[in-house]
Amino acid sequence: LCLMAAPGKVAAFRLPPLPTIGEIIKLFRLKALKQLSQNFLLDLRLTDKIVKQAGELKNAHVCEVGPGPGGITRSILSAGVEQLLLIEKDARFIPGLQILSEAAPGKVHIVHGDILTYKMEKAFPKYLKKNWEDEPPNIHIIGNLPFSVSTPLIIKWLGNVSKRDGPFVYGRIQMTLTFQKEVGERLTANPGSKQRSRLSIMAQHLCTVENCFVIPGQAFVPKPEVDVAVVHFTPLVQPKIQQPFELVEKVVQSVFQFRRKYCFRGIETLFPENGRLKRTEQLMMTANVDPTLRPFQLSMSQFRNLCNAFRKMCDEDPSLFMFNYREELRQKKMTRSLLESTGQTEQTEEENQL
Repeated sequence: LCLMAAPGKVAAFRLPPLPTIGEIIKLFRLKALKQLSQNFLLDLRLTDKIVKQAGELKNAHVCEVGPGPGGITRSILSAGVEQLLLIEKDARFIPGLQILSEAAPGKVHIVHGDILTYKMEKAFPKYLKKNWEDEPPNIHIIGNLPFSVSTPLIIKWLGNVSKRDGPFVYGRIQMTLTFQKEVGERLTANPGSKQRSRLSIMAQHLCTVENCFVIPGQAFVPKPEVDVAVVHFTPLVQPKIQQPFELVEKVVQSVFQFRRKYCFRGIETLFPENGRLKRTEQLMMTANVDPTLRPFQLSMSQFRNLCNAFRKMCDEDPSLFMFNYREELRQKKMTRSLLESTGQTEQTEEENQL
């Protein structure tokens, strides 16, 4: 048995002697499931370091996503939080988390559920709510996320930031989350960087995004094939692109559709075949964007101009927003298959790329 509070750390709350994380794993015969991309972080110096990136947590309300065997959970509790909400999908981890709950009476609430469907708009007390323009509320989201869920989850939460719903009904809640190192680099990539992607624009237009530090893969059990980045998000008071989340996502996704080609090639996919070239030229002229730039070279202000110009075109032709380029390709392919009874024709270059 060992004391889990960090050495030399002065805190109002100190966990009593507990089994180590390794002992918890043995006690409950826990094994990381590869199909769920689970990796355990056993080094409490590293879990303390992750929690430190979240900022001052004394008397804070914290939601930890996917606590697993509870390494980061111990570091959060040792930081002196007021309340800790644990959301864990894998039932195997619940008994070990209950040991922690009993060691911190009244502080821990365990939910056996899926963070992708859990209703976070009622997760915290109402009195913690802040206006969007105010400083962030004393609420934090922290998580060592399985790789399989990290990207869909951050896209979902960025959508919530844009609409100020979900957990963000409480204000500009800060998030400290882990990602594959490469995803962390994409989230923070600047214009001109080869890592610049859809994720870069969607995250940076809504949040201040900081790539805090990288944890080597060998620190995890089992060791993943990649290193892990710890990324901190603080929602912006004003988004850099003031358009609906779905419209920004549609434009950004289209631009990066052909990331190695000139940006006008991706922008073309916003429009139906009939009148495609003319409308693409119109959009790029209105947005004042050089059509020969590569997608990763575009600045945030250029993406803002593209989104604003596209919004104006959608207001003039509401059917435009519903257009789906991939569906158009699929219909063309089906039509050609019906007409060509002699056999399959060669795919077009665009079909091959998509």
